[in-house]
Amino acid sequence: MAHDTYTSPFQTRYASKEMQYIFSEDNKFKTWRRLWIALAKAEQKQGLPITDAQIAELEAHKDDINYDVAAAREKECRHDVMSHVYAYGVQCPEAKGIIHLGATSCYVGDNTDILVMREGLEVVRRKLLNVMALLAEFADEYKAMPALAYTHLQPAQLTTVGKRAALWLGELYMDYAEIETRIKGLALLGSKGTTGTQASFVELFEGDDAKIKAVEADIAAALGFEKVVPVSGQTYSRKVDYNVLSALSGVAQSAMKFGNDMRLLANFKEMEEPFEKNQIGSSAMPYKRNPMRCERICALARYVMIDVLNPAFTAGTQWFERTLDDSANKRVAVAEGFLAVDAILNIMLNVCDGLVVYPKVIRSRIMAELPFMASENIMMSAVKKGGDRQELHEKIRVYAQQAAKVVKEEGGKNDLIERICADSSFGLDYEEIEAILKPEDFTGRSAAQVEEFLADCIRPLLEENRALLGEKAELSV
Repeated sequence: MAHDTYTSPFQTRYASKEMQYIFSEDNKFKTWRRLWIALAKAEQKQGLPITDAQIAELEAHKDDINYDVAAAREKECRHDVMSHVYAYGVQCPEAKGIIHLGATSCYVGDNTDILVMREGLEVVRRKLLNVMALLAEFADEYKAMPALAYTHLQPAQLTTVGKRAALWLGELYMDYAEIETRIKGLALLGSKGTTGTQASFVELFEGDDAKIKAVEADIAAALGFEKVVPVSGQTYSRKVDYNVLSALSGVAQSAMKFGNDMRLLANFKEMEEPFEKNQIGSSAMPYKRNPMRCERICALARYVMIDVLNPAFTAGTQWFERTLDDSANKRVAVAEGFLAVDAILNIMLNVCDGLVVYPKVIRSRIMAELPFMASENIMMSAVKKGGDRQELHEKIRVYAQQAAKVVKEEGGKNDLIERICADSSFGLDYEEIEAILKPEDFTGRSAAQVEEFLADCIRPLLEENRALLGEKAELSV
């Protein structure tokens, strides 16, 4: 690797080799050749004078791209598509006259972009399913373990460790549905010509609409699509890029939520991401176990969420049938959106495969707050023993404020229970109050909600996609 020029961190640190290849030049130019072959076959089928030998020649050289010839030609003509038409023709002298016949640059450029995005979305879908499988297993294991819940980042009623994981999983489930929608909604541009009117194909097929439409249908089928866009200018609508990156942004949003929650839980010492045997947490503080993976998730997620603005502006600034100010932007924005989400999911696979839980810390944090939350239960138990509700309510209110002052101003422990036990008007001893303070009695339907969500939504989806599961993370650093 060269060390004296800029190299993208997506290449060296973050994205998988698989996703990098999808957005590589090699994949792009090989796809161009697949499209030229599909075009030639479709045109031959509709009667144009294209021979089997010419098509065989094209197929013989579909993968051995002569990059040096294409690069040298592009220096002369300043046009990437025509450079590769020329290079392909050098390798296929018998077929060079029928390569790209009737097409415009967007025939290979835009159709390839759709094909590449579909490949990328399929990888995202697969990795997303694997993250969901890991979180589902975790949620099921910890569905009944009480944990302190928060609203406004202040202690609220209890939840369970598994229910919180189900919240993370629930958002990823929504993202999966959106990714599926985008994959199923993709359509090829087809063979629309220079301004989308198919005028060149009207000339080639002497105005025969049926043949022109059949060419498009055959091209789509050859590339694994059931449809082409019904109407276009020279390009497919750039809103397609925006919709795809919006779906990726959704994954990033869910990942950032997960990463931020994990960073907070690490601070509380309730949960941690996996920490490797020889991992160094800090260059200055040897004891530290920084949540560096979740921090990286959040950093990359922020990038993706901002990146989606690029195709939004690109879609809005296209002039009439097309303008070229989309090209330089979209080849960066779309590719890096995919590479970043790929990196995020790689990290989530790693983190979710080794989540660390500290039950004693979780229990301790609950018990520091539970007396406040259980005050109504305590009051009602005292009322059953003959106490005056209004009097007891006021006393608990005062005792709770006094106990909170001890915790906040003096750094002491929550002594609300001791204060209540010392007041004979409650008629309760410590054992009776302790029996009330069972965290498991304060988690509502958390465990049942987890079970129902997994049974109704997640397990059927995972079972349907069982062949895609079992993936491990690929982390560079």
